[in-house]
Amino acid sequence: MDSNSSSGGPRARDLVMNHIHICLRFIELLVQMFRVLASRRRRVERTYELGYDKHRQIIHNLVYKSDETCYKMLRMRRKPFEKLRDMLFEHGKLRDKRCVLVDEQLAITLHILGHNIRNRVISTWFQRSGETVSKVFRRTIRALIRLHRMLLKHPVPIGPNENDLRWSYFQGCLGAIDGTHIPIIVRKNQKAQFRCRKGFPTMNVMCACTPSKLITYILPGWEGSAADGRILRDALSRRNGLKVPSDNYYLVDAGYSNCQGFLAPFRGQRYHLSEWASGNHPAQTPEEVFNMRHAKARNIIETCFGALKQRWAVLRSPCFYDVKMTTLIIIACAVLHNFLTMEEPDDLLDTVVVEGQELGAEDDASNEPPEVISQVGQTDAWTAFRNNLAMDMWDSYH
Repeated sequence: MDSNSSSGGPRARDLVMNHIHICLRFIELLVQMFRVLASRRRRVERTYELGYDKHRQIIHNLVYKSDETCYKMLRMRRKPFEKLRDMLFEHGKLRDKRCVLVDEQLAITLHILGHNIRNRVISTWFQRSGETVSKVFRRTIRALIRLHRMLLKHPVPIGPNENDLRWSYFQGCLGAIDGTHIPIIVRKNQKAQFRCRKGFPTMNVMCACTPSKLITYILPGWEGSAADGRILRDALSRRNGLKVPSDNYYLVDAGYSNCQGFLAPFRGQRYHLSEWASGNHPAQTPEEVFNMRHAKARNIIETCFGALKQRWAVLRSPCFYDVKMTTLIIIACAVLHNFLTMEEPDDLLDTVVVEGQELGAEDDASNEPPEVISQVGQTDAWTAFRNNLAMDMWDSYH
């Protein structure tokens, strides 16, 4: 027994030493592998991260050289770009980061939004690493959203002295509300709930705008399969959601219920502008006259959606971000839309100028907030209001 135990001791020690030697060798191999990867990453960083003067030359050629180049690449001209840069610095809390100044961060973000291109393409164009581009884009998107209090203002109701004939019939109207579908990329287990009626995943975004195409409220995040009425009820139930005073209303299409605060057209009657384009079949009933004038005024929201998607390609095709980031991108595009509508109104076709109304006018001098609509429900009083409005239009039509 003593000889066996004495002979087993060295063998056990040798076995333990062999295991320790193997573990140390494995650790050395891991350290070498990490060193190789780190050196390769440093070489990639050095390849993209040029000197300060080189980067400033790239930004100068892209932004400050000419209005034509700036508009093609960033979807806005130099003067609005400089003003937006200053607003992001003063109010959006966007600051210079090492060698990436505020104007370069804004240029990278606008280029991604305007052309919907991948991170690697932007990193090659601006000679920055992919990590830098990703951080800059997310930081600038959040800075743009911080400007919503300055650019998303309270709507002003239509007054009795309205000059635009399309809106003169709708006294007290705040604008139009509708939903639009934004294509997105989702996980496989989420495709069913985000699939719209056309068969591909989308995000149903509700938006309210004024007669001058300025967005006053936007609610992204809902699945493409959600109904417009369901999204409207959710917007009204939120603490900081859609606020509609009881004395005012929005124009909506037939996808919404005709209820207090939301004036919908008559169903079963001609409505769309294409049905009135020929002029061979004029309106024959008060309901058709109401639908015709309702469609001409409510079409402002469709024009707003068209201008928004035409300028920002990231809203026309699925972007390369998750649902949460896509929601932030949509809000940032709405803020940019309002900014450019006020700065460059001539870029949008058929822009309506509302005279005698100031965008973003402050609330009434009284401290008492107006009574707002909190739920959607049909009432006899609102149905009578629409019928009386249709009869007034019919009398003026003749």
